[in-house]
Amino acid sequence: MPEALAILQKYWQHTTFRSLQKEIIDSVLSGEDTFALMPTGGGKSICFQVPGMMNEGICLVISPLVALMKDQVANLQNRGIKAIALTGGIRSEEMIDLLDNCQFGNYKFLYVSPERLQSDWILERIKNLPINLITIDEAHCVSQWGHDFRPAYLKISALKTYFPKVPFLALTATATPRVKEDIITELGMHNPQQFEKSFARKNIAYMVFEVEDKLFRIQQILKKNPQPSIIYVRNRKACLDISAQLQTLGFKATYYHGGLTSREKDKNMQLWMEEKAQVIVATNAFGMGIDKPNVKTVIHIQLPENIENYYQEAGRAGRNGEKAYAVLLTSPTDIIQTENQFINVLPDKAFLNTMYVKLCNYFRIAYGEGINEEFSFNLHHFCLKYGFPTQKTFNAMRFLDGQGVLTLSQEFSEKITLQFLIPSKEVIRYTSLNPNDEEIILTILRTYPGVYEMQTSFNLPMIAKKSHHSEAEVLAVLHKLKDKEIIAYHSKNNDATLIFNEIREDERTINKVSKYLARQNELKKEQLQSVLNYVKKRNVCKSKLILDYFGEKATSNCGICSYCITLTKPKKDYNALSKKIMTLLQSEDLNSREIQEKTKNTSDDVIFVLQQLLEDDFLIIQKNNKYTLKA
Repeated sequence: MPEALAILQKYWQHTTFRSLQKEIIDSVLSGEDTFALMPTGGGKSICFQVPGMMNEGICLVISPLVALMKDQVANLQNRGIKAIALTGGIRSEEMIDLLDNCQFGNYKFLYVSPERLQSDWILERIKNLPINLITIDEAHCVSQWGHDFRPAYLKISALKTYFPKVPFLALTATATPRVKEDIITELGMHNPQQFEKSFARKNIAYMVFEVEDKLFRIQQILKKNPQPSIIYVRNRKACLDISAQLQTLGFKATYYHGGLTSREKDKNMQLWMEEKAQVIVATNAFGMGIDKPNVKTVIHIQLPENIENYYQEAGRAGRNGEKAYAVLLTSPTDIIQTENQFINVLPDKAFLNTMYVKLCNYFRIAYGEGINEEFSFNLHHFCLKYGFPTQKTFNAMRFLDGQGVLTLSQEFSEKITLQFLIPSKEVIRYTSLNPNDEEIILTILRTYPGVYEMQTSFNLPMIAKKSHHSEAEVLAVLHKLKDKEIIAYHSKNNDATLIFNEIREDERTINKVSKYLARQNELKKEQLQSVLNYVKKRNVCKSKLILDYFGEKATSNCGICSYCITLTKPKKDYNALSKKIMTLLQSEDLNSREIQEKTKNTSDDVIFVLQQLLEDDFLIIQKNNKYTLKA
């Protein structure tokens, strides 16, 4: 395949193709529908970009991720390749110009979201373009059993009618056997060539540790492995907290989450990429397009939502082929917290119906009206007005957005940011001199511990509710603090824009989509159960458990995961340690770290024996995480 290799060398400066890339490109060039399952970091984009460059015409790329589309278009343009993305926020006149450029300007790649294809006039324009290949990226979104189902993907198969001789290339990094079958069926692919790269990452040691003091274990891991690391957390507050705690312990740490400005994201990312920071603490907003080869350790300190996300995030370790670690730290309370985080906030049909009716009433939309009406929308005010839980409401709205009933123009973001400019002792001095402001200020400080270090997004309705004051009273205090130069305060109107895509029909509207809701809720429960199985099964190779989830059978243990290393360790006699612990607890209650220090044993051995004593009913664990002898 000399021509393909020449293009690879000319534009990407690679001298060889990675595993399966050549075979996939051959299949596409021969006009075959092609399905490719290539785990994170496998080089999926080359599989359509090289044949797209070889053939006359334009490669149409359908992707759900705006950030990824922009990133790939920028990369192609930097290589001197003409590419365009039709993303949100582009006016119709500009869209017409871009499509004119595609038709007459010798462009090679056109990126669109599946929702864009539902616009009749855009589809009409695309039908008249010289399309040479249709690539469906993140193809698992077409499956109701996939972890990120997008109903708009179901309509992609209509392109087969307009381009019967143009091959489809479906790409995904994570698909179970059921999802794979769905992708092929729902996209209407004709006897596709199928290529699947193994999910096995032989250089990654998957580790699961049950610990009480996660920060202490992180400290041990980072000292032992001082190379670049990622710590994944669940929310923005944890990003700031863990990063600050690590800095206090002497580690160079930074953070990354969706609430940062583009400038802050780039700055923090560069600190980590250039290894001026050893560790970056991040939410799942961090990851798209991250390809740092020498990441030694990826640590999750909370249970992930599903194995798909965990595999992708863990897979950012060890891309240079050297041994790396994917560590999941758990504690006894994690399961309850995770169920609260992911399962208890799932909206059912009754809640969805109530929320939708209240939403229509909120904007005074009459029955049978409302189509194409657009409103500025503040989620927090809406939830406060009707007493709805915020996360459950957001999940319900996101579901209706996915079904096309509503359109949310952006993710919800706070209207206010602030930062304290004076030291904490001066703030305390101010509150003692201004007792009327004290409750509001202390509520802010308790809620936003990072407010001294950086501009922090501020939830006005929540602070008002927590401090038992009105929003007007909170704002008055903020303005007073700003005037006295105690805080830097910025306010901007960046509510979400909400568009109603259908007329209001209340239960009829919800009944049309509720079957999808039930399936998605069931899927999320199944996926969480798979995560719990991964954590709880202590007598199975962790790599085997991951491969089994994706329908791949491992013939042997990996030899390096948290289970496998126990097989190679010499068997210990834990009786002496057990007796020593029981003796210590006769004098006082202790936590595991105190027991470890007093017995001079490893934390793994201490935790193992404590678990045995708990299971045998000799001990109980108190709310303060201290162990006591059972009476």
